[in-house]
Amino acid sequence: MNSATKGKITDVEELRKVAKKIRINILHMLTQSGSGHTGGSLSAADIATAIYFSKMKFDAANPKWDERDRFVMSKGHAAPLIYAIMAEAGYFPKETIDTLRKVESPLQGHPCCQKLPGIEVSTGSLGQGLSVSNGMALGLRLDNNPARVYCIMGDGEIQEGQIWEAAMTAAHYKIDNLCAVIDNNGLQIDGPVEKIMNIHPIHDKWEAFGWHVIDIDGHDMEAIVKALDEAETVKGKPTVIVANTTKGKGSVIFEGKVEFHGVTPTEDEFNMAVKEINNG
Repeated sequence: MNSATKGKITDVEELRKVAKKIRINILHMLTQSGSGHTGGSLSAADIATAIYFSKMKFDAANPKWDERDRFVMSKGHAAPLIYAIMAEAGYFPKETIDTLRKVESPLQGHPCCQKLPGIEVSTGSLGQGLSVSNGMALGLRLDNNPARVYCIMGDGEIQEGQIWEAAMTAAHYKIDNLCAVIDNNGLQIDGPVEKIMNIHPIHDKWEAFGWHVIDIDGHDMEAIVKALDEAETVKGKPTVIVANTTKGKGSVIFEGKVEFHGVTPTEDEFNMAVKEINNG
């Protein structure tokens, strides 16, 4: 599962199994490091798994392959998720995940393109990823390159004004080789998104900005794959998938609990969560 030549996973049940591995490796990394973001890494695990393993063209042995699809984790604090995905995809040895957030590790607290081949852009300052994705997608179009760009944003992140400038830009330039995903888990570091700065109605706002909008259950793997397929067929406008998710998805220990935004599991919590994920 480490290059564009090996084909994509088309079986939904197999994708679900991969997503379980991803969740377990996220929790392993976080427990080992004692530092990092649990809730938002787990909530987007199904989405990212589907993007990488059912849709994206990439070659882990050649991360700069010109025809690769591009992936931007705009909510860069979900770095454990992208690291778990990349380890599973073969970008680096799986044991490297034990080095999360350690000095000189390529797996820093937020993704760094200078330290880890396969990371397209360093992220972490919220609100910037969609603008960067626009630039990538426009560049691909100018080069007549058929590759696509995928960008995952947090729901709290779309409180940032730069997101809406980028949303206008993408629609204005009809950037149809771009697919954005909003991880709509309802919680941010300070509490419920609706109470901190209400972003609803999400669908209507993005539609008004000129996007093709698809609403899904962000943990229904079949629905995710179907939405990604639909996005590829849309011409003349960008697509955004509003993925309704649960923060901390995978274990009742973390699900829907704002305190696990930036808190890591204890050893006991990790062991209990792994059992739950495996039995789920």
